[in-house]
Amino acid sequence: MAALTRLRHLLCHRHFSSSAAAAISPSAILNPSDPSTPLTSKQKSRAALSLLKLKTTTDPDQIVSICHAAALSSATHLDRAAFSIAVTKLASSNSVSPLRSLISSLLLPSSPPHAIVLFGQAGLIEDSISIFKSHASTQTLNSLLFACLISNKHSELQRIYSEFPKSYGIEPDLKTYNTVIKSFCESGTSRSFYSLLDEMVKKGIKPNKTTFTTALAGFYEEQKFDEINKVLELMKTHNCGHGITAYNTRVKSLCKLKRANEAKDLFKEMESKGTKPNWVTYNHLIYGFCREENLEEAKKLYDEMKKKELVGDSRFYFTVIYFLIKGGEFERAFEVYKEVETRNWIPGFSIMKKLVEGLKSIGKSEEAKEIVEKMKEKFEGKNEMWSEVEESLAA
Repeated sequence: MAALTRLRHLLCHRHFSSSAAAAISPSAILNPSDPSTPLTSKQKSRAALSLLKLKTTTDPDQIVSICHAAALSSATHLDRAAFSIAVTKLASSNSVSPLRSLISSLLLPSSPPHAIVLFGQAGLIEDSISIFKSHASTQTLNSLLFACLISNKHSELQRIYSEFPKSYGIEPDLKTYNTVIKSFCESGTSRSFYSLLDEMVKKGIKPNKTTFTTALAGFYEEQKFDEINKVLELMKTHNCGHGITAYNTRVKSLCKLKRANEAKDLFKEMESKGTKPNWVTYNHLIYGFCREENLEEAKKLYDEMKKKELVGDSRFYFTVIYFLIKGGEFERAFEVYKEVETRNWIPGFSIMKKLVEGLKSIGKSEEAKEIVEKMKEKFEGKNEMWSEVEESLAA
């Protein structure tokens, strides 16, 4: 922890220029407490990811130097996550030249598909198209379509899908069609799903659950409820079944429309038909009821989920804690925090600060102090912020 704090201090307080960054060795950037000790590839990736996540890491040269020091690639999840953060920060500051240099030098030689996606993430679709034209294949076509999807370039996606396969002699595959269907559904033209499905069948490409659940989500989004049963029947026709994935999609879609009670009825239906809900099902329902300010129903579902020994991911519990605090349920929020603390899952500073303040307001000062002490111990870099909270407790 102390080493990471020193590492943050080095990068946060040093002014980086291109020449300065080049003069600093990779070890000095990623392991300043002991630059002579070599780091494993995984250790480099973790250090880079931690640094790139810092709000103070904004200088373009600094971002690029971190990525080069870790020799990031597309081979691991850690590296891909770090690359994504770096690209987002560079794009948000309109640092196009450093961004192009970074992707071209570290990714393009070894992974054109990932380079295409990252340029799309940055909104530089023309760069993505340029790479595709030099590396045309079904794989790079799928990457290009996905790049358009994540940058909300739906018209461009549909143009590429219509023109490029024929122009470059490429055969679309299942992933191609699923991406195009998702684009139609996200752009409010879900009925195009049917013509694409017909085209898939004619070409001998078997649709999968993703094909149909994407269509279901699209029709729910457009509130075309009459289409839902049609899609469910098509799932049966194509032997895809109406299992947990389809139910979760429908539950989530109804909750997004603030129709949590209807989602709860669907939840009961799936249980009656022998499909066991998983933590994702509960996640959608609990979030849905929280958004509709029905905290009592959300708490009942949380208790039911806990009784079934279903465990969610960290984001699920942070969301529960957030809404419990928002609803004034500070003791219950503290209980949930204690449950997930054992897994080393800690919500962000703003949520924990509100929890501390809420506990103090209901006379639970000892519990509030316990949180502050643990936060100061765990997050050395935020000691000053937590000291201020601690002072407010004594007031």
